[in-house]
Amino acid sequence: MQVRWFAAALAAAWCVASYGASRQTTAISQPDAAMLAVPPRSWVVEAVNNELVALHHPNSYMRYRMHIVDERRDMTRDVIESQEGTVARMILRNGQPLTADEDKAELQRLNDMMAHPSEFTKHIKDESTGRKLADDLLRLMPDAMIYTYTPGQPQAAGFAGPQIVLDYAPNPKFRPPTITAEALTGLRGRAWIDVKTKHVVRMEGTIFRPVNLGWGLVAHIYPGGTLLLEQADAGRGRWVFTHFTENVSVRALMVKTVNVHAQIDTSDFQILPGPMTYQDAIKILLNTPLPVK
Repeated sequence: MQVRWFAAALAAAWCVASYGASRQTTAISQPDAAMLAVPPRSWVVEAVNNELVALHHPNSYMRYRMHIVDERRDMTRDVIESQEGTVARMILRNGQPLTADEDKAELQRLNDMMAHPSEFTKHIKDESTGRKLADDLLRLMPDAMIYTYTPGQPQAAGFAGPQIVLDYAPNPKFRPPTITAEALTGLRGRAWIDVKTKHVVRMEGTIFRPVNLGWGLVAHIYPGGTLLLEQADAGRGRWVFTHFTENVSVRALMVKTVNVHAQIDTSDFQILPGPMTYQDAIKILLNTPLPVK
């Protein structure tokens, strides 16, 4: 739980939570002088407002693939956003098709979720909690950090227009209102904002000093951690993260140190024609043949 809190705190520094190929930086960004005459914080305010829309994506539903690699697993999931929340089916493990037993267990899990709504409710509760954390932290970002222009930087590839590049560091006057928000006091880095859409397209962060959550009773975040977030328009103005990497070390509850090394990539985005129930989403997943390699 503590690690999930920390991941949400870092992701919410620019995200998402809402989820692609990794986009590298290429040409030098050259915004005109008029853009740089605007206070840097104003770009952040607009970007945060747009990220809040992307986080909750009202009246927009997608299907996509999510590839997750961490200490415990390497798996690819087929994900559908229903009107009640997301549902997903594992379709690859370690880059290979599931065995018959693995697929049988996955189908049973989905059928149980469809037959017993209480199981889905538990799943949605965790999803809602993460989204609420991200929402709260996003709203703090304009005041939690001090922003400075960093012109002349390479810009994120795949975007036609110019990008504003901002360095950010903790605002010494910021007083975190919650335990989770304390994570922001140890984070600094750089963000690329698309000038046309006012969306963050790339964000880099470093944990440059130790941070105690709840005076260290909840968690202690060690310095040296890094994260990277990349986002893109998946279609019809729906922005999603396409790549997220985190490498952090956290001591949870003053007892156990957890080293988190995770990478998430999303791809194959399909904008759905309209909302569907989670049961209908599960039926679609169940009726979709597994990929063959």
